[in-house]
Amino acid sequence: MFSRLYGILLPFFVSFLLAWLLDPLVSFIQHKCRVKFRVLSVAITLVLFVGQLTLGIYLLIPAVEREVKTSAVAVEEYFAHFDADKYLTQEQQEKIQETMDGLNLKSLLSYPEVRDGIKNFLPQLGTWITGGLSWLSELLVIFIGFLYLIFLLVSFPAIRAHWRDYIPKKHLAEVSTIVHELSVNMNAYFRGQALVALCVGVLFAIGFTITGMPMGLLMGIIIGILNLVPYMQALGIPPCIILCLVQSAQTGHPVWLTLLLMAIVFIVVQTIQDLFLTPKIMGKVTGLGPAAILLSLSFWGALMGVVGMIIALPLTSLGLSCYRHYVLHEPFASERSVQENIQKPEVLVQDEAVVREAAQKVKHRRK
Repeated sequence: MFSRLYGILLPFFVSFLLAWLLDPLVSFIQHKCRVKFRVLSVAITLVLFVGQLTLGIYLLIPAVEREVKTSAVAVEEYFAHFDADKYLTQEQQEKIQETMDGLNLKSLLSYPEVRDGIKNFLPQLGTWITGGLSWLSELLVIFIGFLYLIFLLVSFPAIRAHWRDYIPKKHLAEVSTIVHELSVNMNAYFRGQALVALCVGVLFAIGFTITGMPMGLLMGIIIGILNLVPYMQALGIPPCIILCLVQSAQTGHPVWLTLLLMAIVFIVVQTIQDLFLTPKIMGKVTGLGPAAILLSLSFWGALMGVVGMIIALPLTSLGLSCYRHYVLHEPFASERSVQENIQKPEVLVQDEAVVREAAQKVKHRRK
């Protein structure tokens, strides 16, 4: 059922995740800035959020346009003055020329494999053309997701206050503790991973700019965004290789040199991330090793697609916490914090209901 409804549920999941991340900003504007109406706070938050994205894109467009034009001119000049003698021997050039001269389209189409391939390709071509016209439906999905985001942000205080009313009282303490544990895990993970992604993006942008890679600033930003999901920065390697070829055509440097410089930037930034950024910023947020992280990303990605990959590590951390609690009979992290708060009463905790319920469980266990 989930797979059948995935296309309908995906906008809601994405909007709920964005609403959950933006809700602290809305609450800050409403209470600290003394905005009377919640709807107005939501409007201000969305204007700031969309305005920052628009401003960032507006500032990047001139640099990207300039780099694209420069790279296009360099590639055109490179192929105009291409010297095959530098890369191919005279014998290899003659063989290529003989092959091209003897190429007969009619004889090529006589092969059964080629004919079958063309027959299979033509229906797919029509499907691709039809799919290209479905951009209106994509815009509709984005519009529905934006409406979800507005409604969820407006009603988030009511959701926070009344979601416990739908839980049976005999399970309320356990469910509240699990929800609080999930909230703590997701807060710590997203804040830490966003800071790591920002640092990685800045480091890649600096490294690519130093090496002279075309559109190095843009590639650094793209790789930083990909880094919001661990190990996804590897998707940036193929476009970086293409940009290295463009750089070689633009500067006349050997291709192996530009690729070597790109590899050095990746190795240095990855080393800084693994040895310094991740341990210092993330700390023991997930408690997962590299193999467990890859398995978690694959598992949740197969179940829920991109959204599953984004929330994979918090869900896996919650699963491990539940295993330690229900199988190994260890307290949740929130319960450990309650014990510390009992000893330090001056510490303020946000979720009073969860703390009160967890404190009763701790006292019961002590008895």
